[in-house]
Amino acid sequence: MPWPVRAVLAFVPILITMSLLGVATQTSAQSPPWLTGQLLIASPDMGDPRFERTVLVMVRHDREGAFGLVINRPIREEPLAALLDLLGEKDTTATGQVRIHYGGPVQPELGFILHSADYRDAATREIDGRVAMTSSRDIMRAIGNNAGPKKSIFAFGYAGWAPGQLEGEIARRGWVTAPADLALIFDENRAKVWDVAYSRRTQDL
Repeated sequence: MPWPVRAVLAFVPILITMSLLGVATQTSAQSPPWLTGQLLIASPDMGDPRFERTVLVMVRHDREGAFGLVINRPIREEPLAALLDLLGEKDTTATGQVRIHYGGPVQPELGFILHSADYRDAATREIDGRVAMTSSRDIMRAIGNNAGPKKSIFAFGYAGWAPGQLEGEIARRGWVTAPADLALIFDENRAKVWDVAYSRRTQDL
């Protein structure tokens, strides 16, 4: 199956997958030192080439593990109307191009939309009150008809960690963290995101 078809069809079973990952559509209770809502930034000492100079938004981090999306590796652009057509949605009013990003090395056939928190539907997971994540046809239709979130990133694949795994990688100086910034997440030139984020790094866990 060609990449665009395989990738877009991944929006159909995505909620089942999110449930299996423990990424529920409701916000879980957070307490320090959880990183939900923060930026995770690959340090210069990162030894994994899949994450070299990457910046992730942490969608979930708790005792069950961690889940994040890379935001600074754009892949290609596709007309949103064409993506909806592949889903069987004959929405002739949808306009605009969608820049598709590499979200991480795990299950690259799965699609996610990271977006500003001014949009919400039944499939939306709140992250920190300013950023949310949704995987549904509804948000795609809304974006195509100028009724979706003001800001959004389409990503395929994700980064996932077992309990304690991310903390170990941070302790080995593979990652640093920084507060999330909407302009950096959605508006900054993708080629500059790592440099800006790394310059804002805070103390490690």
